[in-house]
Amino acid sequence: MLKIRTLRILLLTLCVGMALAVRGSGPGVEEFAAASGVPEGKLALLVVDLSDGHTVASLNETSPLVPASIMKSVTTASLLSKVGPDYRYRTRVYTEGRIRDGVLDGDIVVVGSGDPSLNSTAFPDSPDILGEITGALRNKGIEKIRGGIVVDESVFSGPAVPSSWALGDLSQSYGTGSHGFNFRGNANGKRSVSDPAGIFRVALTSALASAGIMLENGDGAKGSRQLLVEHLSPPADEIMRSCMMRSDNLFAESMLRTYAAERGEDGSTAKGASLETDFWKRKKLPMKGVEIIDGSGLSRSNRVTALFMSEVLRQMSGDVTYASFFPLAGQEGTLRSFLKDTPLDSYIAMKTGSMKGIQCYAGYKLDDDYAPTHAVVVMANDMPDRGRMRAALQRLLLTLFPENPPRE
Repeated sequence: MLKIRTLRILLLTLCVGMALAVRGSGPGVEEFAAASGVPEGKLALLVVDLSDGHTVASLNETSPLVPASIMKSVTTASLLSKVGPDYRYRTRVYTEGRIRDGVLDGDIVVVGSGDPSLNSTAFPDSPDILGEITGALRNKGIEKIRGGIVVDESVFSGPAVPSSWALGDLSQSYGTGSHGFNFRGNANGKRSVSDPAGIFRVALTSALASAGIMLENGDGAKGSRQLLVEHLSPPADEIMRSCMMRSDNLFAESMLRTYAAERGEDGSTAKGASLETDFWKRKKLPMKGVEIIDGSGLSRSNRVTALFMSEVLRQMSGDVTYASFFPLAGQEGTLRSFLKDTPLDSYIAMKTGSMKGIQCYAGYKLDDDYAPTHAVVVMANDMPDRGRMRAALQRLLLTLFPENPPRE
């Protein structure tokens, strides 16, 4: 009997210890966990004061969970750290062959840069590459092209779509691939386009005809290349901000592959993910349980911890450009209605991540000058009710940060 009682005490002690290990700390955390409806072990959060590293609230912060689109916060941080905010993609267009008497006896060669913004509706004021090409040809007096349109996509290698993406996503515009040459968001309405270079060739052929330039699509003479057009993308910070505000998967995947290409590697998704992992390892971040598979978070094979995400946010918190990428609660993007007309309206800036059964947030609490004061990470997997979890989180944040008057 004594042995049985001792065993029961030991088991009870172990169970209490396990409960304490997953129980949250901080005001309102346990109430939040209970109200969210998310299963134990599938909910994690970490709120850290950036001024001194003090943990304000925590729950399962070392549990690896599927991040969904908050993965974009890591991708933008990595590329921004490598290339800076003023970096621009450069898509170069050449004539290849002889030009004589208004005839290009050769090809138009377009060398892709991986630019995801090329003729994207997200940047309606950016130069139209079709108009740039036809205008440059007219300026050279070219009225006929005896060759064809060649598109070089070699800047990126490997498949355009990660193998871990769900098949049902691939036909949708949000599941389109990232190519060495992207055009019009690689989408036609809500459907993905698998060959954006082909769509571009058709569009350029039509633009040439409208400009009075005949394209014969023959075998033109080969010769030296001469630069015709250098199309510049918007600055990287504008592309990154657009990506974060609209949660654009194409932009994020292209940025991950660009990270690899700018490191002198092959520009594949796999290489970008590997190099990004190494980058954060060198930064001494807690990588246990972290698996970076893609740049957008569309893969359910990604795993991150709230602790890892919080450290990324902490290390980037001094970069005002990076902090400006996150939508303001009650004001912008995917947070337009979150915390609307509360004391935290525009005092919270977070990237959201949503998939079936998943809702994640990562970003900052801000001060009156929009400078980050706290890193905030919340991750929920196997979530039964998105609205319930969202409401519970709003109550938690208002409990943790009760002193904010509305901005004037």
